[in-house]
Amino acid sequence: MLTSKFKIVALASLLAIRLVFPPADAVAQDAPPPTPVTVVTLEAKDVTLTSELPGRVVALGVAEVRPQVSGILVERLFQEGAEVTEGDPMYRIDPAIYAAQVQRAEASVAQAKAAVTATDKEAARMTELVRRNVASEQALDDAVAARDAAQAALLVAEAQLRADEINLEHTTITAPLSGQVGRALTTQGALVTAQQADPLAVIRQIDRVYVDVTASAAEVVRRRRDAMKEGRDLGDLDPTVTLTLADGSTYEHTGTLLAAEAHVDAQTGVSVLRLEFPNPDQLLLPGMYVKAHMPVDKAMGVVLVPQEGVSRDRRGQPTALVANAENVVEARVLTTLGTQGNTWIVNDGLAPGDKVIVGGLQKIAEGSPVAPEERAKPEAASAEGAAAGTGDATEGAKEGATEGATEGTAEGTDGAAPAAE
Repeated sequence: MLTSKFKIVALASLLAIRLVFPPADAVAQDAPPPTPVTVVTLEAKDVTLTSELPGRVVALGVAEVRPQVSGILVERLFQEGAEVTEGDPMYRIDPAIYAAQVQRAEASVAQAKAAVTATDKEAARMTELVRRNVASEQALDDAVAARDAAQAALLVAEAQLRADEINLEHTTITAPLSGQVGRALTTQGALVTAQQADPLAVIRQIDRVYVDVTASAAEVVRRRRDAMKEGRDLGDLDPTVTLTLADGSTYEHTGTLLAAEAHVDAQTGVSVLRLEFPNPDQLLLPGMYVKAHMPVDKAMGVVLVPQEGVSRDRRGQPTALVANAENVVEARVLTTLGTQGNTWIVNDGLAPGDKVIVGGLQKIAEGSPVAPEERAKPEAASAEGAAAGTGDATEGAKEGATEGATEGTAEGTDGAAPAAE
């Protein structure tokens, strides 16, 4: 009896010791496993830094169609919004008055020619008479003067005829420029006057367009100072410029920097830069607001960090979490130079080869052990998605077979247990 009590006390003591000091393998099983996270391994790159500048689209050429003679518009010869070529007729003014003026000028020319013929014969006759000493020198001088005056009158009459012919030609108003014409600003039957202030229509060349952007004086000074420090010319940078449209999309064609005004507006403190862009689809319209991304500098050996891997601390400094060589989370404070697409351009705080955590950030903190997994590239991700259905079906079949075998084993064990008892 005493021996049984002693055994009971010994077993109770052993159980208490195990509860206070669990085995090492039990402690290892209770420790949480490393948290799986998605990382991106950084690579060094040379990046062209750009500056975003607001601007407006300007037509390559603008011509306002105005009459050069007065009269009543009797016909409009163009379709509103259509493409016109230089010299195409656009309006026609009643030509009756100007045709009559041409006829009158032609009569004046004929009259002047007759006068020239008569005075020329008279001068020749007087020359012969003077040679025979029949007429005086004074008579000859008067005949020559009359001939010269008749020739001058002929020139005046011919000039007037040409002017009247030009006015008659101007009764048909033609396009002074090739481009796209807007809406008609004057209707048929309206009275127009020569050189009037209001145009009849406006033609704009928009197959290529200008974009005038504004840069602050501080930006201009900084660019020039940096160029002087590095001993380079501002024209050494890539002149290619990209555009962001009003809807946030990127314009498919690139442009070039044409000129920069050597002048800063005293009231606004900005300088104007002129860019040129092709516009074959006429997507850019004059007056449209756009944003131009201009190259301003070149950063060598920087890293591009996905934006989802960068956050801000309480001081507003950009930070990132990195999985170090021991797969432990480290926090880094970054120095950025701007953005490129959906990445941050980082020149300090991270180095090539660092693994920046971009997925699973909500489950980790600094010092936590992690199991990093490299984020798949877009092409690889699409291939994995295509194979996901086959993998799920195979795993389902395996799980079903395993569960069936496990359940059968468990039932056999349960059936043998009563017999053992």
